[in-house]
Amino acid sequence: MLLFIYTLFVKFYYLLNPSVYLADGSEGLVYSALTAWLESLVGKSPIFFTTLAILLQFLQALLLTRIINNHRLFAKDTYLPAMCFLLFTSLLESWNVFSPAVLVNTIMLWIFSGITDLYMRTSARDVAFNIGFALGICGLFYFPAILFVALLFISLLIMRAFRLAEWIIGLMGLLCPFYLLGTWLFLTNRWDAIETLPRVSFHLPMITNYKVWGAFVVSLLFFVTGWVMLQRTFNKMLIQGRKIWSAMAVYVVVAIFIPFFSASFTPAYWVLAILPLSLFAGNVFWTITNNTFANALHFLVLAYVIIMQYFSH
Repeated sequence: MLLFIYTLFVKFYYLLNPSVYLADGSEGLVYSALTAWLESLVGKSPIFFTTLAILLQFLQALLLTRIINNHRLFAKDTYLPAMCFLLFTSLLESWNVFSPAVLVNTIMLWIFSGITDLYMRTSARDVAFNIGFALGICGLFYFPAILFVALLFISLLIMRAFRLAEWIIGLMGLLCPFYLLGTWLFLTNRWDAIETLPRVSFHLPMITNYKVWGAFVVSLLFFVTGWVMLQRTFNKMLIQGRKIWSAMAVYVVVAIFIPFFSASFTPAYWVLAILPLSLFAGNVFWTITNNTFANALHFLVLAYVIIMQYFSH
């Protein structure tokens, strides 16, 4: 309940100034079909789509907390990563718009949960296929998300000894949703829709918006600080815990680069990196033993969020 109240507080500005869903040419066929269906029900209602995006982020925060606590990534059960996720996604307005990235983040929690299970499995072929399949579904919502296959392969290297069969099965899982989509388009005589699929192309834009730079720098600073602070207890962790944290660091790096491969660069897709980054931001607050300093740091970030929302243009 406190987390929900906190969500309403940090995101109230976006409910007062709602936006319609994002469509910039990078979205997949399934996302386009979903938004078209929702639009047929409620029209282009900004309040509906913004509320839906915020509720999805609240759900993601709860699921993230459950995964973290189940695998004991912190010494005790904590809601700090969930709080950080909701706080840091409030740094930029486009991170609170209903977009393919918000939907992909929900699916990535399934993938995150699968990655944490890789180490303990005698055979991980089914897990590798499920992760690949989930990545394929992500690609149907936001096509450049298929580049998260790099996360799958690197996670397999980190969590397990190299087994070529698991890599091949994971790749088969990635292709499966596209095969099913192609079959459905062929059987329904909609094969021409294939031509509307976005392409992966690299863009290196010139970012001039100071709000984008501010949100990116603050988030990156907490990621680096959280990783450095983690090294204090890294060697004392169980092997599984160390491997999971290492995989999450890779997750952040891959997610940062994925928006550069969109049809057109949009900072909104950097919200993909905020999900794993919130673990490291949570670790910053967890590691600080002085509660006064930790609270001051939290209120400093919170004040920055409020200023960017209400007192800047």
